[in-house]
Amino acid sequence: MAATRVLLLLSGRAESPGFAHSVCRLLGAGPGLGPWSTHCGLKRGRLVLSDGPLPGASTRLPLQRSPFCPFAALEQQFGARAAELPTNRGVDLGVAVLLQSSDLTVLLTRRTSTLSVSPNLWVPPGGHVELDEELLDGGLRELWEESGLQLPQGQFSWVPLGLWESAYPPRLSWGLPKYHHIILYLLVVSQESQQQLQARIQPNPSEVSAFMWLGPDVAAAVAATEDGTETPRHLPQELPPSVLAVELEEDGGTRPLALPVSTLLRTTPTTAEGKERVSTGTKFALRLWLQRLGSGTPLPCANGPRACKEEQNMGSLPPTQGSGKRST
Repeated sequence: MAATRVLLLLSGRAESPGFAHSVCRLLGAGPGLGPWSTHCGLKRGRLVLSDGPLPGASTRLPLQRSPFCPFAALEQQFGARAAELPTNRGVDLGVAVLLQSSDLTVLLTRRTSTLSVSPNLWVPPGGHVELDEELLDGGLRELWEESGLQLPQGQFSWVPLGLWESAYPPRLSWGLPKYHHIILYLLVVSQESQQQLQARIQPNPSEVSAFMWLGPDVAAAVAATEDGTETPRHLPQELPPSVLAVELEEDGGTRPLALPVSTLLRTTPTTAEGKERVSTGTKFALRLWLQRLGSGTPLPCANGPRACKEEQNMGSLPPTQGSGKRST
C-alpha cells in the first residue's frame, strides 16, 4: 500500500481513511453543504486532519466537498458498486496555488483536452505533493512546472486558504471514482503586477492549453455558480460578455482568446463530458479568496523568516516569506 498522505485523528485516535470513505463524513461533517471548520497540520508531506484540537499549535481551515460527492453517495449504497472500489489505497494529498498579483487578479490555467483526468477544466496550478516535500515547495514546484513562473525570493508571501475533498470522476453518473484527493489551496500573494508576471509565463503545453487572470468581479460570478444547488445564487447584472485569456498554439506560440463568461459559469454536467468549465473545487477556492479580500483581513506580508519546516504543524506558521526555490 502506498504511504499514507492524509491521516485523521478521530477522538484522539489515528486513522488512515480508506479510498472509498468520505473524509468529510469521517470528520463529523453535519447536514448541509459546508464548509466545515477542521483542525489540521502538516508533517513531512502528510496532512493531519482532526475532529478536535491537535497537540501543540494547529490551525483551522474550512473543509468542503461537492454536493454530489461520489464517496458520500457510495457510503449510502451498500451494493456491489461500492464493493468494486479499491481496498488497498488511501486518500492522496494535492496542493493548488491561487497566485494573486499586486493588482488583485488570480491566475487560472485550462488543462489540455488530451489529459485523461479533468480535461478542459479551468483550475489553479497544482498537483501532487511529493513524499517529504514541504507544503509551500510542492505548490511552487507545480506552479513552475505548469506555468514556468518562479517567484523572486522575498517578493511573495502565502497563507493556506482551505481544503477540498476531490473525486474523479466527480459524479457517480460518470462512473466509479478512480481518484480521491484532499486538495489544499494556498493563496500566494506576489508583489509583482499581472503584467510583470505574465511577461514571464511559459506554459507547459503537455498540461496547459490556455491561461487567464481573473479579477474579483468576474470571480464573484464564477464562485456563485455553485454546482448541485437547487436555487441559483444572484449573479451581477453587469458582467462583461467575455474575459481575455491567452491560448497556446500548436507551433508553440500564443494568441489572445476572448473567452465567453458563460463558459466560466457552467456547472458540472450529469454525464461525462469534456466541456470547458471551472472546476467545483476552484469555485470554492475563489469564494475563500473573495471572503478574505472582503473581510479586510490583512494579507500576509513577506518580511518574516521562513517557518515552513518539517515536523512543524502548519498552524504554528505565521504567514511567511517564501524562498522562491523550486524543490527537486
